[in-house]
Amino acid sequence: MILRNPLKSPFNSELSIFKALLMSTITESISNDYSRFISILGVCKTTDQFKQLHSQSITRGVAPNPTFQKKLFVFWCSRLGGHVSYAYKLFVKIPEPDVVVWNNMIKGWSKVDCDGEGVRLYLNMLKEGVTPDSHTFPFLLNGLKRDGGALACGKKLHCHVVKFGLGSNLYVQNALVKMYSLCGLMDMARGVFDRRCKEDVFSWNLMISGYNRMKEYEESIELLVEMERNLVSPTSVTLLLVLSACSKVKDKDLCKRVHEYVSECKTEPSLRLENALVNAYAACGEMDIAVRIFRSMKARDVISWTSIVKGYVERGNLKLARTYFDQMPVRDRISWTIMIDGYLRAGCFNESLEIFREMQSAGMIPDEFTMVSVLTACAHLGSLEIGEWIKTYIDKNKIKNDVVVGNALIDMYFKCGCSEKAQKVFHDMDQRDKFTWTAMVVGLANNGQGQEAIKVFFQMQDMSIQPDDITYLGVLSACNHSGMVDQARKFFAKMRSDHRIEPSLVHYGCMVDMLGRAGLVKEAYEILRKMPMNPNSIVWGALLGASRLHNDEPMAELAAKKILELEPDNGAVYALLCNIYAGCKRWKDLREVRRKIVDVAIKKTPGFSLIEVNGFAHEFVAGDKSHLQSEEIYMKLEELAQESTFAAYLPDTSELLFEAG
Repeated sequence: MILRNPLKSPFNSELSIFKALLMSTITESISNDYSRFISILGVCKTTDQFKQLHSQSITRGVAPNPTFQKKLFVFWCSRLGGHVSYAYKLFVKIPEPDVVVWNNMIKGWSKVDCDGEGVRLYLNMLKEGVTPDSHTFPFLLNGLKRDGGALACGKKLHCHVVKFGLGSNLYVQNALVKMYSLCGLMDMARGVFDRRCKEDVFSWNLMISGYNRMKEYEESIELLVEMERNLVSPTSVTLLLVLSACSKVKDKDLCKRVHEYVSECKTEPSLRLENALVNAYAACGEMDIAVRIFRSMKARDVISWTSIVKGYVERGNLKLARTYFDQMPVRDRISWTIMIDGYLRAGCFNESLEIFREMQSAGMIPDEFTMVSVLTACAHLGSLEIGEWIKTYIDKNKIKNDVVVGNALIDMYFKCGCSEKAQKVFHDMDQRDKFTWTAMVVGLANNGQGQEAIKVFFQMQDMSIQPDDITYLGVLSACNHSGMVDQARKFFAKMRSDHRIEPSLVHYGCMVDMLGRAGLVKEAYEILRKMPMNPNSIVWGALLGASRLHNDEPMAELAAKKILELEPDNGAVYALLCNIYAGCKRWKDLREVRRKIVDVAIKKTPGFSLIEVNGFAHEFVAGDKSHLQSEEIYMKLEELAQESTFAAYLPDTSELLFEAG
């Protein structure tokens, strides 16, 4: 039976219709083939069906028909979105392709990002005498790679746009705006936009998106204001983009304006828009409003929950952050990483590692961002065993070991005292950035390898990598630890002269500490006195330590009093001041200080120590009995004390009588 009309076919499925039509064509006369093949083409749904039809058209001699070839090609490109290589085989068979055919082929190459094939095809089109239209240039511009060559090519295409009189076409203008914004040239994008794009909301969205991408969030916000002046109604996409900008600049007033606009709309806000509002309010510190919106949401996803958790983490409220985190129905990698990083930023390094262990138990595979936070926690704890395990874990699970992870590994190894392993990571890295070199300089300096740190600093400059203020801090620290006073003076001067880096408080503090250690207490004081900013207690503390080391009692007294002006409750400094007066036999001043200590109940803040045992970091202070194994610890301590007595060890108790507390 021959099916004349597919719509009246007794077959229910599209596949049955296609097969019946194809079989009917095979049995019909050749003279009717063209119309029959066109009819079958309309019901093709898959690439396999299309290829069957194409094969039969060749067999029946219909394929050479130019009109049929064009229809085949356009159908393959537009309706099926088939593979570009097959499209090209169809394309080359068309004897005189028109602009529609050329455009479809250019679009195909542009979609697969095939290194300039679309542009080469465009140039061939011009050679064939075919004039481009308003569809040609958007396909070309959208297919450019985002590199240096894309910009040069994009500018030439812009010239062609003007040449062919398409500069006022909105479709083409939007493609130009998008191209320039993706290449980072927002001034050029704005120039195109300002000419004629201001009536189209899509153009506004492109500009706002471009400013967001370049982190020019104030410009994004200003565009929303300009939209209102031009009476252009923002879409949900516009509001999402502006809320993203609000969250970055912490503009709670604009956030409220956008919220009011959403509330005034009669349509129900989408989940994406509600999530954006929650995230923006949380980023602006308006947690009460963020939580209120969160609780009113009819549906929530992992993004909704994560925004609340992140908001409380950024406010430093880890208790509420953990409460919401524990209530999450589903957690993703981002939510786990936010909690790990939250504890890390709060200095709760053990808790940070504990969350990571929970993440593993939940079967969630971390990414490179998680690993950086975990490695940083290990570095602060000096937990080498866990850090080594993390490195093995990264290699075993093929987690992206990029330059940021490499930098974190270098930092961790140095802080755990493993200089050789840190240097091995450095040498094995395929890519290094400024922070990699800085981590090496600082790490070597802090591990007492000052000369090596200076060598790395010079190698860094040989690689044309400019140092920053942190790099110079490492260099000055290297000079400090190695006693290279003259070199430190030169580096301190070169900060300004060679790299235009203004020394900060920490750089001055490092110089004061180094000069003081070298016995140049007066020079250290002169640097401190001439600082462009007010010295803090740490800088005065460096001078105090140096003065005591070199028995400069007047300078030590001055430094101690300056610290107490800044920190009136610093018990440790009161104790040192007592020791200074006792050493000078200034008993009246000593009694006055001790009376003040008693009157205001000043106590010396105890220091604490950390030790890693079997992968866990244990924290303790003098006289601490809170540890679960404190009884065994004190028994062992007594045993060590007896052994030290037998070894003729005599502790220095010359200042013990004058300790405050």
